[in-house]
Amino acid sequence: MHAPSAPWPGLTAHGQPLGHAFGGPVLHGVVRATPEDFVVDEQLGFVPSGAGEHVMLRIEKRDANTAWVAGQLAALAGVPRRDVGFAGLKDRFAVTRQWFSVGLAGRPEPAWEALAETPGVRVLEALRHHRKLRRGALVGNRFQLRLRQVTGDTAAAHERLDAIVRRGFPNLFGPQRFGHGGRNLDAAWRLLDGSLRRVQREQRSIYLSAARSLLFNAVAAARLDDGSWERALDGEALVLDGRQSFFIGAADDAALPARLAALEIHPSGPLWGRGAIQVERAAAAYEAARLAPFAAWCAGLERLGLDAARRALRARATDLAWSFDGDVLELSFALPAGSYATALLRELVAGDAPGVD
Repeated sequence: MHAPSAPWPGLTAHGQPLGHAFGGPVLHGVVRATPEDFVVDEQLGFVPSGAGEHVMLRIEKRDANTAWVAGQLAALAGVPRRDVGFAGLKDRFAVTRQWFSVGLAGRPEPAWEALAETPGVRVLEALRHHRKLRRGALVGNRFQLRLRQVTGDTAAAHERLDAIVRRGFPNLFGPQRFGHGGRNLDAAWRLLDGSLRRVQREQRSIYLSAARSLLFNAVAAARLDDGSWERALDGEALVLDGRQSFFIGAADDAALPARLAALEIHPSGPLWGRGAIQVERAAAAYEAARLAPFAAWCAGLERLGLDAARRALRARATDLAWSFDGDVLELSFALPAGSYATALLRELVAGDAPGVD
């Protein structure tokens, strides 16, 4: 068995492109002609404490990936790379503002302004904090996007964006998760089958996340095809909007349709790992059937110690606003942590996304 490749925005179990929630894109355009066309502001879920052995740095980077910036910070501070933390990976071909932490453990604080000599990187804030910044320690991201050379039905685009406001959009993992040409999936399979043995901890995490993302997208693809991505199956694990907690829904619960329509709760898909199956009855049978082609992947993820979790099949874009100026479309919105702007865009526009890694 070999790992399938994963072009935008991922593949189903049988290598077919994922479907769409609203009938396919109504526009064509260039998604990011320059990094400035894709601006991301990370939203932390807390305020740095102002004291402690860690320095929290809010950094703006342009055309640079997160891990590389973390390495630059470690070198400047004279600390091991493991002492640098960040909440999430951000796109390389973009302008992104995100937080890093650097554990100094009694070392003198370096002159952070020296980082300005690194092309495309500058420090916006530096505050003390009492602990390392961990992955996932954010509530979401705010996006400002500019699409160029846009053609298509603008009236239909307004309708599509209105639908996304009302109904949300499929919470698919974007192409960034799978790596260029599916290289993260190729490495993930070699990790799962034991042929890749020596790999750094951070890369291991990236590869295993890609494997889980493939399985999630396979289930999400089936739910898109049959229209159940926004309604509950009997025994569904229903995720509360903006949270990771969930409850099991029942077919006879008359309150569920209204709560789903209000985007208060969302159907979910599996982030595969060890532990109890988190769905029941019809939902459990549904997922078992869709993941049968991935039995070896599931077993490998369990063997390597990942714990099972759930992810909402639907995401809600808040404060979504848009405007057309000739052949340029500007969009602004906020998404919860872990959701991809590319997943929203694929419901609206087909086109090129140069520089995405």
